[in-house]
Amino acid sequence: MQAEIITIGDEILIGQIVDTNSAWIAQQLNGIGIRVKQISSVSDDRHHILAALKEAHERANIILITGGLGPTKDDITKKTLAEYFGVGLVENKQALANVEAIFRRLRGTFTELLEVNRQQAMVPENCEVILNRNGTAPGMWFNYDDTIYMSMPGVPHEMMYMMEDSVLPKLKASLKLPHIVHHTILTAGEGESYLAEKIKDIEDDLPPYIKLAYLPKLGQVRLRLSAYGDNEAFLAEKVKDFAARITERVGNAIIAQEDIPLEKAILNFMADRELTLSAAESCTGGYISHLITQHPGSSHVFFGGAVSYSYELKESILGVKNETLWQHGAVSEETVKEMVEGALLNFKSDYAVAVTGIAGPDGGTPEKPVGTVWIGVANNAKTVTKKFSFGNKRQQNIERTAIAALNMLNILLKELN
Repeated sequence: MQAEIITIGDEILIGQIVDTNSAWIAQQLNGIGIRVKQISSVSDDRHHILAALKEAHERANIILITGGLGPTKDDITKKTLAEYFGVGLVENKQALANVEAIFRRLRGTFTELLEVNRQQAMVPENCEVILNRNGTAPGMWFNYDDTIYMSMPGVPHEMMYMMEDSVLPKLKASLKLPHIVHHTILTAGEGESYLAEKIKDIEDDLPPYIKLAYLPKLGQVRLRLSAYGDNEAFLAEKVKDFAARITERVGNAIIAQEDIPLEKAILNFMADRELTLSAAESCTGGYISHLITQHPGSSHVFFGGAVSYSYELKESILGVKNETLWQHGAVSEETVKEMVEGALLNFKSDYAVAVTGIAGPDGGTPEKPVGTVWIGVANNAKTVTKKFSFGNKRQQNIERTAIAALNMLNILLKELN
């Protein structure tokens, strides 16, 4: 089964909002065995929408549409769908009752609906209404020319509830779907091309029903094995075998055998061993701490830390010596060593990570250009420091520093095994 996702709205095309709906829908479809062929975004323009629907019909047999179902004049999806199917609009009693119930719930008592609110219950006469329990715009399911069309609100929480409660169960009940088995291997510290060369022969051995995807991110690469077929147990066993071969070949670059972020893998590892962590950040400005604390349960591992830009805070909070700073500078091996050991001592954690550098775009010198970063990781028995030379883009330098620091921490943690 091939699916296409169409998101409608000028606000997406001008960058006013980010289209998170498509990514979420694609994940849900993939989970039930439906592969997404294409994702498109079109403007609130009748001609654009009609063209997108016609083109999608040539590529896919499941077309999911979000957006353009509101009560205002710029929301034209419903009328355009009626034109596409060559039908009129009719008032749906269930949809109208749902609109009335929502207004009653919001206002405490029922008041007469405005005409613009009643119009929400007008739908193309050939659709099956999928009620929206969280908004006034109903979903609309169409079976047309051996293709399923499903139009949903663009408001993410309304769309998500509708997908989970109605659309996904209806798709599974309506279609004979294959099984999809995924296995993700998270790696860090080795580039995509290097990994590809390392496992080239394993990739060549993959049968046609198993695909290997490389998903690179700053300092990381996810290797995703995906198997498609009717026998789920057989697929799972084959994927397991190839994952084991890749794991043995790649070795220490592997962080986790699941699709989770690097910092979450580290948190899980440390939590299982009842280890604690603290941070001393300069050039990342708390970004490492943010990555860690965005995950539930991080407080079991992460004690906290210091964002110490100034010499004064490096001295008073972390215990960096004044002479170290003035002799070697804030961005130096000597300073980062004292920062990480000071965090370990003062915050009383089992492990610590420290970073200091020049994120940019200014502040560099010929000796220490923008992108120069020193990272330190330590436990009570060992301190490891390393110099990095990144680029001249501030945000990328911050992100690269955080990932490099977490990877260094992961390597130190692996010495426990």
